[in-house]
Amino acid sequence: MRLLFYNWVDYLDDEARGGGVTIYQRNLIEALDRRGGVEAVFLSAGISYDLKQAQPRWEQVRHGSDRDRNRRYEIVNSGVMAPAHHSFGDPRQIDHPETEAVFFDFVERTGPYDAVHFNNLEGLPARVLAIKARWPRTRVILTLHNYYPVCPQVNLWRQERATCTDFEGGRACITCLPRRHDPRHLRLANALAYRLKCAGLRPGSRTFDTIFLNAMRVGRHISRLAGLLPRRRSGGRRPAEAAELLYAHRRAEMVRLINTHCDVVLCVSDAVRRVARHYGIAPGRLATSYIGTAEAGCFARTRPRDRFGAPDGTLRLAYLGYMRRDKGFHFLLDALEKLPPEIGSRVHLTVAARRGPPETMAQLHKVASGLAGLQHFDGYTHDDLDTILKRVDLGVVPVMWHDNLPQVAIEMHARHIPLLTSDMGGARELGRCPDLVFPAGDAEAFRDRLQAVLDGRVEPAAYWRNAMAPVDTQAHAEELLRFYSTAANAMPHKEAVLN
Repeated sequence: MRLLFYNWVDYLDDEARGGGVTIYQRNLIEALDRRGGVEAVFLSAGISYDLKQAQPRWEQVRHGSDRDRNRRYEIVNSGVMAPAHHSFGDPRQIDHPETEAVFFDFVERTGPYDAVHFNNLEGLPARVLAIKARWPRTRVILTLHNYYPVCPQVNLWRQERATCTDFEGGRACITCLPRRHDPRHLRLANALAYRLKCAGLRPGSRTFDTIFLNAMRVGRHISRLAGLLPRRRSGGRRPAEAAELLYAHRRAEMVRLINTHCDVVLCVSDAVRRVARHYGIAPGRLATSYIGTAEAGCFARTRPRDRFGAPDGTLRLAYLGYMRRDKGFHFLLDALEKLPPEIGSRVHLTVAARRGPPETMAQLHKVASGLAGLQHFDGYTHDDLDTILKRVDLGVVPVMWHDNLPQVAIEMHARHIPLLTSDMGGARELGRCPDLVFPAGDAEAFRDRLQAVLDGRVEPAAYWRNAMAPVDTQAHAEELLRFYSTAANAMPHKEAVLN
């Protein structure tokens, strides 16, 4: 079987961009290699550009790791910059004939493929989904790792403050981003980085960083002098009415193209499937497929604890990830700060996250003064997790957005650490324990759940009674192969969906 995988960033990217999706893509390809009988090819787009304007083209990746060089390709000069906020709401996210032509030329010259699996659409115009018009036997698979098709910011998180429940016909999108970068400047930065990388310089090296940072410090002025970025014309902003129509059209057209051309849309949790259905993706196209993870191996070598907490009545709570509002970190600090002394004094908090801004760190240390203790790790790697989590009783995943299925939740769950989660996103599906779920943003409900644990009214056994085992990468790869083989027959016909 021959497979083409797509994501906006290379799965061996030197800068480790793309977060959990990049790790997932790398693990999946490795699992398929171990299985045998599968040839996997990978394509990325949206971050490599020439210094002077040039037509889109595809090529074998010319920079970075030499590993898997023969199957890693990219589209250079894509009409759609990635990640999504670099081309926020750009009409080319739907339609850019030159990039579409290059994509189809790539498939023609390197294919045919039994299946094309998009782990994202960022970096490409969505009309590339029309693969079956040329190769009717090729299965088209899209996995929703985020909500890019219905949200140009990808996470339905408005103005970096709250979950977006109504885009107001596109009006809410106009003011969604607190700050927008000049796309011409971003393109120049990508072009400079691409040129340096193709010259053999690796991001993170002293030479690369010195050249890149010094050039970009005055890049706007240099680019204007060189004629690469013409000055903005006054009055270039779209009227608000035209902009809201653009965003409304973007959402409707993305959904239409997915419903028309995808054999199956994989959702990484049931929560994602509900969101996708709500926004119009045809239910007959949707299927839940929990991603495989290397962390699954931890499940076999660990055991559930008999009870929460230490003999002295204290409880060790852990938060992993980022000090971000959408991840619920600020909510967690506020909720802990509001705990009455008789509860707070029994809670030890472990935080494994890169340092936030000074005001966030100040609040963290203020909160710690009312707790039994605080342990802060300034970031972590997977190799650190066993040490960080060794004495932890309960993980907390207090997300404020529709977080598809947080990797941090899997990391703790796989080590038999129960999770106290908000009711947003897919984290609560791991334990399926309503006693350890609270409404997102509800500090009082959070306190009540924590009190129940401290009082012994909720035991670990309640969490593990209906919990799911983490999916390992090999089992996930086998499930995907079934989708690749049967998707065309299993899904409704195009006409049935459209009618």
